[in-house]
Amino acid sequence: MSSPPGMLEPLRVRLRRFQFILGLGFLALMIGSVVSVSLAYRLSTRVEDLPGELPRLVIGIVLQNLWVLGALPLLCYGAARILELKPLSTSLGAALSGEFFVLSLDFVRDGMEGLWSGWEAAVLRLLAFSAGVFLSHRAVAKGRAASARTAAAAQARAEAQKAEYLEFLREAEKGGERSAPSEPVGEAPPPTPER
Repeated sequence: MSSPPGMLEPLRVRLRRFQFILGLGFLALMIGSVVSVSLAYRLSTRVEDLPGELPRLVIGIVLQNLWVLGALPLLCYGAARILELKPLSTSLGAALSGEFFVLSLDFVRDGMEGLWSGWEAAVLRLLAFSAGVFLSHRAVAKGRAASARTAAAAQARAEAQKAEYLEFLREAEKGGERSAPSEPVGEAPPPTPER
């Protein structure tokens, strides 16, 4: 005996949303990585000339986390304009999925040493990650608000057009009543008797 189709529908919707959020994080990672590699290539000589280790570390962390600081908020905003997304679960889930992939690559490449590069780097990475989640959360909220404003404006335009069409219909009916002949249109004059 099969279960009714409506019983599993909420689970299917949640699963699709989860898959979308995972894909959003992975896509942000790929786009951000492409941009950050090109920026790192262009800035490498200038960054090496900076005095002290901390500025180089900060710039390196920002470039490594450009996917969560720049690409993810942009993708979240665009997705929230189209889909009904929850800000916290979308931003946190997408950021965690991308970060999990980054940590997996670091672990496969360098082992446990790839996961830990010192307290300063760990704190800066955590700050960059937190800032990216915050920016993504705000982007989803702003995207939903912009979508709601667009929908309200479209509804107002539709109501205005509907009112305009109704007024046009009333005018056409009034014009039709004024030009109506005295005899009803459907009745013909009685036939003349034949002799």
